[in-house]
Amino acid sequence: MNPISPVDTGKLLRSIRRDLGWSLDKTAEHTGVSKAMLGQIERGESMPTVATLWKIATGLRIPMTALLEPDHGEGDVLLLRDANRLRVRPSEEGMQRALVFPYEARFGFELYELTFAPGFESISEPHDIGVVEHVTILRGAVELLVEDGWRRLEDGQSLRFPADRRHGYRNPTQNEAVVMDLIHYRFVPQTVAGRETQAGS
Repeated sequence: MNPISPVDTGKLLRSIRRDLGWSLDKTAEHTGVSKAMLGQIERGESMPTVATLWKIATGLRIPMTALLEPDHGEGDVLLLRDANRLRVRPSEEGMQRALVFPYEARFGFELYELTFAPGFESISEPHDIGVVEHVTILRGAVELLVEDGWRRLEDGQSLRFPADRRHGYRNPTQNEAVVMDLIHYRFVPQTVAGRETQAGS
């Protein structure tokens, strides 16, 4: 599978927004992302940062997967994915992302491989209520901002934390760091115009 392009992300966003019957104004109000930026993303003129994607996904109450890949439906449980082919570099300088396993309702999670360059730092605003992240360090060392304090993790260490509050990631070392980030959603999805989305609490 080829990495998704910003044009594809824009098409997915436009399709989801129209399925919900939301205008750009309403989408901006719910996501906290400006109407102008949403329009640029939909037209493929801007590749959103991961932080912006999260704001959009949280505001639309969908998994971030829905903005990164088309909905392929629920296939066989057996599924082979290759992170080497899936890696993309979003707008954040110094990070690569591979969507290893996209969100499926029957499992309730999505799994990312994240590669952080030396000095990389990113702060995320709270995700939807009940979202929990599970981070495992595959190589290097990473500091995670959890509950208003930075915690250092090294090779083989894992941390689970509530992602419905402000949190962050940084690589304070001079070496590249690679982590796996499993994001679990609390809510059971409902279908909107044939598309999975998060139900309210």
